Amino acid sequence: MSIAAKAVAQRLNADTSDRSATTLPCVCGKFARYVDRRSKSFTTALGEMTLVRAYYVCDMCNSGFCPRDRSLGMEASSLSPAVTRMSGLVGAMVSFEEGCELLTELAGVKTNAKQVERTAEALGAKIAEDESTRSQPDPVGEGPRAKTLYLGMDGTGIPMRDEALLDRPGKQPDGSAKTREVKLCTVWSAEKTDKDGVPVRDKGSVSYTAAIESAASNDTDKELSDFAKRVDREAKRRGFDGASRQVVLGDGAAWIWNIASEQFPDAIQIIDRFHVKQHLSDVAKAVYGANTDLAAGWARLCHDALDRGEIDTVIASVDVHAERHDIAKKCVGYLENNRHRMRYAEFKAQGLCTSTGVVEAGCKVAIGTRCKRAGMHWTLRGANAIIALRCCKLSGRLEDYWERHAPSNSVAS
Repeated sequence: MSIAAKAVAQRLNADTSDRSATTLPCVCGKFARYVDRRSKSFTTALGEMTLVRAYYVCDMCNSGFCPRDRSLGMEASSLSPAVTRMSGLVGAMVSFEEGCELLTELAGVKTNAKQVERTAEALGAKIAEDESTRSQPDPVGEGPRAKTLYLGMDGTGIPMRDEALLDRPGKQPDGSAKTREVKLCTVWSAEKTDKDGVPVRDKGSVSYTAAIESAASNDTDKELSDFAKRVDREAKRRGFDGASRQVVLGDGAAWIWNIASEQFPDAIQIIDRFHVKQHLSDVAKAVYGANTDLAAGWARLCHDALDRGEIDTVIASVDVHAERHDIAKKCVGYLENNRHRMRYAEFKAQGLCTSTGVVEAGCKVAIGTRCKRAGMHWTLRGANAIIALRCCKLSGRLEDYWERHAPSNSVAS
């Protein structure tokens, strides 16, 4: 035990006020009786610390507890709040093995990868539960609110353990799945532009929320889908409805536009410009052959017309090939269905983003970088917990969470 840890332990053990009464209220509603004082070792930022605490037992529910553990924020844990916080942070940012090494090398905290995993996932689960009940607006900084707020949605698959994939269809040759889709919602502003007049994301304006959950709903459903509720909470936290201009960005996924139309009927809907151009390039390859000058030239003409807002011209160019090529026929339907979301010349004149780059970067930064590394396979609970923890950290909300949930008598270590 370090000198500092020993000093803190001696001070706490000398204080026997945690036996404030012969009986104390139990969580079951009855009363627990004092039994004796019991010792337990804790891992703290100062080193290993052994505390002797008053122990109470409830004869009704047969549960025991130490009031001091509760007051110090160490109930049902062998880690101090500071070490819990550090474990959660490293677990959110790197693999559990790497997190264990960082704690040892940088903080002198001796633990193991499994303990980092348990601690990070438990903390992430609490943050996920907290997120599901909070839609209060984020604190407003000293500067003015952005006039335009963007809300983007997307999905990305992460590798899962077998038990999380049972009876789920997938893209494997046998029809099985190896991944589950994490759906992400991100909100940001982009008030400034670069030298070419392209909107640039405002520093520190991006927030994320994500989970493996369904976005599907029927017209007869009385409640929103789980992911639609998540989007609604994030929009309220960011004041999306109060922005002068509301913009929803996404790719061609139907669930994105169903949520956008139902929850944000006044928002401008924009489909990612590069996503549309990729569809046109795919048609070019199918019609004229991959990597040919004819394909490149035809695609370029379509792309330029799209940028100029000549949607009818683009559709007509694709429709010429629809009878002979199924991919062209599908592309025509895609273009017609999203016509109002592809007014790129008009959007550019209004100074609006037409790319989902921020959303795609969010899928990589908030999810892929942590959850899609080689050899990783997640449980549903573990994935959602770490994703919640990581989104909270990357959105700048972790400090607010600690302030709201830190025990009032918690020791700093």
